[in-house]
Amino acid sequence: MMPQHRILVTGANGFVGRWLMPALQDAAGDEPLELYGCGRGPGCDIALDIRDEATVVRVLRELHPTAIIHLAAIADPQEARRDPVTAWNVNFTATVNLARATLSEVPDCRFIYAGSSETYGQTFAETKGEAVTEGAALRPLTVYGATKAAADIALGRMYRDGLRSIRFRPFNHAGPGQTAAYVLPAFASQIARIEQGLSEPVIEVGNLSAYRDFLDVRDVVRAYALAALGKVTGVEGQVFNLSSGRAVQIGTILDILIRLSGRRIEVAVSQERLRPVDIPLARGNAERAFQVFGWTPRFPVEETIAAVLADWRQRVSASRSES
Repeated sequence: MMPQHRILVTGANGFVGRWLMPALQDAAGDEPLELYGCGRGPGCDIALDIRDEATVVRVLRELHPTAIIHLAAIADPQEARRDPVTAWNVNFTATVNLARATLSEVPDCRFIYAGSSETYGQTFAETKGEAVTEGAALRPLTVYGATKAAADIALGRMYRDGLRSIRFRPFNHAGPGQTAAYVLPAFASQIARIEQGLSEPVIEVGNLSAYRDFLDVRDVVRAYALAALGKVTGVEGQVFNLSSGRAVQIGTILDILIRLSGRRIEVAVSQERLRPVDIPLARGNAERAFQVFGWTPRFPVEETIAAVLADWRQRVSASRSES
């Protein structure tokens, strides 16, 4: 007897993927579930480069998944800016190829796409502080945002061809396990090193005046799991913001971290940490996700900040012990 759910996750060994796999197990409960984590490097059930179209087709033909959660991407905006060719190949072309293979091999499969709020770009600057809805124009300002917007649009159109696509546009999300390429763990990693006496009590920062809508990664993966397990029907072809609706200033994030450290730490602006394009305020409206999935964030940003700092304290301590 075939299991009720056979879910394939691309990018399963990445930051979000490592949180998603147990979240799927929890959401499935007693329902029969088979999980297949695909990606490059250790920690995956199936070694898969999503740019390899022939291998993608073979994997889908063999596994016949009931749902695909597509996380694999060049997710660091700075990395995408440095190597736009690879970013476009992975984030757009490979995504479209995966969707085409899904249509040809497993047309009944749900296709859950992890997009990005960076697709809105310039639209944030024109909302005058209003929370952006899914109907807002996609006007990306970064290479990363452009690649994700193009894939988002393509998958929406492919719904007309029969692709059972469900697109999410999550806002900034953080949690234990995230690399220091992102603002919250970048701060936390420096503070952890200062606490261990490995760095001078000076933290390098970029723009602290910007406001962002932060989520905990555990809230984001819960939404993906609900969609993949078919907890709500008739949502194919739709797009959903995942956001808190609350904009927090980056400087406030830093203040909380410094307060948690209990140290006197000097703050120094680094030109290398300033982004070429930086929107003053980005805030999302996730009312549609609440109405359809009953989804709403459970973790306050203060709890996420504390968890990220605890994670980096452990990492720095472990690294120091090994050396």
